Amino acid sequence: MRTADFDYELPEELIAQVPMEPRDHSRLMVCHVGTGEIEHRRFDDVIEYLEPGDALVLNETRVIPARLLGVKEDTGVPVEVLLLRRHTATDWEALVRPGRRLKPGAVCVFGDGLLRCEVLENVEETGGRLVRFAYEGVFEELLDRLGEMPLPPYIHEKLADPARYQTVYARADGSAAAPTAGLHFTPELLERIRAKGVTIVPVLLHVGLGTFRPVSAESIEDHQMHSEWYQVTREAADTLNGIRRAGGRIVCVGTTSVRTIETVADADGVIHPGQGETAIFIHPGVPIKAVDALITNFHLPQSTLLMLVSAFMGREQALAAYRLAVRERYRFFSFGDAMLILGKTDQVEG
Repeated sequence: MRTADFDYELPEELIAQVPMEPRDHSRLMVCHVGTGEIEHRRFDDVIEYLEPGDALVLNETRVIPARLLGVKEDTGVPVEVLLLRRHTATDWEALVRPGRRLKPGAVCVFGDGLLRCEVLENVEETGGRLVRFAYEGVFEELLDRLGEMPLPPYIHEKLADPARYQTVYARADGSAAAPTAGLHFTPELLERIRAKGVTIVPVLLHVGLGTFRPVSAESIEDHQMHSEWYQVTREAADTLNGIRRAGGRIVCVGTTSVRTIETVADADGVIHPGQGETAIFIHPGVPIKAVDALITNFHLPQSTLLMLVSAFMGREQALAAYRLAVRERYRFFSFGDAMLILGKTDQVEG
């Protein structure tokens, strides 16, 4: 399929700049894949569509303050280093600006010398750099002190409370971007969901920026995903398999949770424990093996995320839902409104 087949027109004013307060009062578009029916609800109504015996899968990753602003040591030129993935205690894969000035051997200084990094080598996969940090004390404490939250480039407003770009259940540091579908949940809503008899199952995928980038290849089959680190514990796998055997549904919060579960699911939908790097790319033509429903935000045109949604709904139904969302003035992207996709298409598109 062509990348251009996943385009749609989005008025700029529908790109949400600030999060909804309270979190669970965003709008919710409920899409019934089998019938094509669409309902317009509020996000906390999501509990009405969850049944006792279902599983709600959450990605517990936590966004780190990964954006460091400093200077190039020898010239004083302002620089930006955006941390993507940790390799060792001192070495990180990062995006850097200005790239033409930060070649191997360059040294950057942050916080008047509290933190320094040397560019070691280029990373062809991301167009970034491998950098090595030098510091005294605890790196995470310095990062909390000197770093900024790496908001997406389409958000122009400064975030008053950095915690609003974290899910309320974020636990494990490591992401360069939030799993934004989870931003709609409150502790109270999660407790009501548990009380209904829904099992909440945590998994982990550290989100890299490559997940959110538009696809540049003309054909989607030529696109190469950037790898991200995931973990599904034995306890999580056993719980999910038990729920599936009992007839319950696996409802994933966010595309990152879907990608995690589908990475470890076999052809029969059995989920296996595991951890490591995944570059799974789910698009029309790739079967959804284990996940039954998806809670997600509205995504960028021509993005891998929209392609994943299209794998659930079929491309035509997905784009029709997006066109309706534009007409109904839903809010889009990270701080925007949500979709609940119930069921998945039996049609295999390729």
